[in-house]
Amino acid sequence: MGIRVGLGYDVHRLAKGEEFWLGGIKIEHDKGAVGHSDADVLIHAICDALLGAANLRDIGYQFPDTDDQYKGIDSKVLLSKVNDLIKERGYSIGNIDATVCLQQPKINPHIPNMRECLAEVLEMDQDDISLKATTSEKIGFVGREEGVSAQAVVLIQK
Repeated sequence: MGIRVGLGYDVHRLAKGEEFWLGGIKIEHDKGAVGHSDADVLIHAICDALLGAANLRDIGYQFPDTDDQYKGIDSKVLLSKVNDLIKERGYSIGNIDATVCLQQPKINPHIPNMRECLAEVLEMDQDDISLKATTSEKIGFVGREEGVSAQAVVLIQK
């Protein structure tokens, strides 16, 4: 069968003084995500979904945090490399559906810019990228504003 589906999930801790990158764009906030790269949780979830769909393991396998070449790297670079990997296997992206879970800041106003950025990196139509945002109703690590999570589902096809 030439159609495959992948699921990705990522989570990052939030801390004061860090930059907050989400969906390839920088969002002004008093906290940012902590990680080996720029900690863009949305792009990481999309990468994992794409890699999983193509049976290429996950982002940690492809770009290990023990490798200094990825220290502080722009996650858009990783996403572009993942896109190249799935193309090498003969796949193209059908669509992406992703959800970010974050208490603050509100990201709904940023979704059009994120979709535009992701579509450019992945060389696909913005209409094939659905991004949504939710809170955790002040419950758990997201509700306490200690972290951010994202989930993504992708369809790839030969």
